[in-house]
Amino acid sequence: MKNTHNRSKTAVRSTRHYLPGMLFMGLLVLLVLLVVSMRPVYAADAAGKPEDFAAMVGKLVTDDFDEKQDALAQLTRIDHPQLLNTFRHLLNGELYYIKADKRVVYAEDTDKGYQTYDVITGEKLQVMDKSDLRKIGINNRMRTMLGIEIAKLSLHDKDPAVRLKAVKEMVSSLDADSIKLLREQQTKEQDARVKEAIDVGLALADLNSSDQKTRLAAIELLSSSLLPEVKVALDQLVQQYSNGQYIEKDPQVREAAKKALGHINGKIDLYNIAQTTFFGLSLGSVLLLSAIGLAITFGVMGVINMAHGEMMMLGAYTTYLIQAAFPNLIDYSLLMAIPAAFVVSGLFGIAIERGVIRLMYGRPLDTLLATFGISLLLQQLVRTTISAQNVTVSTPSWMSGSWQINPVFALTYNRLYIIFFSIIVFLALLFILKKTVLGLQVRAVSQNRDMAKAMGVRSEWVDAMTFGLGSGIAGIAGVALSQLTNVGPNLGQSYIIDSFMVVVFGGVGNLWGTLVGGLSLGVVNKFIEPWTGAVLAKILVLVFVILFIQKRPRGLFPQKGRAAES
Repeated sequence: MKNTHNRSKTAVRSTRHYLPGMLFMGLLVLLVLLVVSMRPVYAADAAGKPEDFAAMVGKLVTDDFDEKQDALAQLTRIDHPQLLNTFRHLLNGELYYIKADKRVVYAEDTDKGYQTYDVITGEKLQVMDKSDLRKIGINNRMRTMLGIEIAKLSLHDKDPAVRLKAVKEMVSSLDADSIKLLREQQTKEQDARVKEAIDVGLALADLNSSDQKTRLAAIELLSSSLLPEVKVALDQLVQQYSNGQYIEKDPQVREAAKKALGHINGKIDLYNIAQTTFFGLSLGSVLLLSAIGLAITFGVMGVINMAHGEMMMLGAYTTYLIQAAFPNLIDYSLLMAIPAAFVVSGLFGIAIERGVIRLMYGRPLDTLLATFGISLLLQQLVRTTISAQNVTVSTPSWMSGSWQINPVFALTYNRLYIIFFSIIVFLALLFILKKTVLGLQVRAVSQNRDMAKAMGVRSEWVDAMTFGLGSGIAGIAGVALSQLTNVGPNLGQSYIIDSFMVVVFGGVGNLWGTLVGGLSLGVVNKFIEPWTGAVLAKILVLVFVILFIQKRPRGLFPQKGRAAES
């Protein structure tokens, strides 16, 4: 018993003796584990430093592709705001280094030379000659790596638009790596449009599955997609070999693909109709702008002005001259050109009315011939003073591009703006004629010139102002036309006949008739063009208008009262 007690006391003393050492070893192990666990954090922090990014980018300046690939692999582990841009420029062959100091830049080829930008900061640098730069080349292995990394970075971008663009690029060229990335992103994605694009991409991949149910489910999902890749993939499922055998052996899959294609083609047809209608409305808007000025001069004064097209030409050339005078203000040039074109064309119109037309009232054939001669003089004036060749008017950045509603339907901004602009001009002219003194006098003269004179209205002044107003609006139409076609001396001749057709079809002197006539003839023209061609379409529209006038000589909206009697 005593021995047992002594052994216990000895064990306690031994434990007390080793306890400090054991505590020290435990603390040491904990410290080591803590350092090991924190090392990735430190590494990640260090990887995010700009100097590390710059150092790795600098290692790309070598002819050894193994070293480049190693530097690229290390760059993938660095979090830096310029990383994605750097990878894109490297993949597109736009990454260079300056031979003098080995500084890495990306460069854009311009008329003056290569505009360089700093890779680290994105700062704009000087324009350099190509001989001062050397491109950083890559091999196929690096291209593959860059493609995967760009896709990863884009898929994790905060902006849904960037992620959507990345998904669409991956869907257009699906491979095993991109499919894997899409599957990983599918569960994380929160944006509905991006998620829908991912689902379409994965459904395309599932078309190659060996499981029938998976393929049928994929076809059902794809039946609502309008992507070109989807249509191509489904077309392959219903194609036949030269011997009449189907490429797709499963009849259920083949039938499902046919139904999906029919659904997709039906939607495409509807959007094609909408696209044609949009183009027709844009053409009708141009016809409205070109005819609306003619409607008030023809309706008020009874003058057939064959120089009306040249008023449009003057407005278009005014836009060109303003852009030539202010080359750094292209985005504001149209805003400056609209009032300038109105004034220039309006003054020319007043001069023509005061100098020629007022001497020929009551002689419509003489005014027609006189204004035709004036149109030839104005064309020659432009050829002599500016250029006999067509000139190009630049499109402002805010009118460039298109609004892509879906893969098969887009609205170009320039035509969209012209539609809105023509409606604004129409409403402004309607306000002038209905709510101003000039409008009241114009309506009085158009209805009964002699009575208006007896009431003290200066009909000569009204004629001049009306002609100037109509010519000024034609000048504004020229500004709009400059965004759709080249500007040349014969610009107006292409629209003068169409303008007269719109005025006669809608009803002489009736603005609402001009609106309906211009838009409807524009839409009809665009629907006929695919079957007949542009020239024959215009001829058919002209024949239609002639036949229509035989039945309704006063047009769609004839004037009422005294104006109709005269």
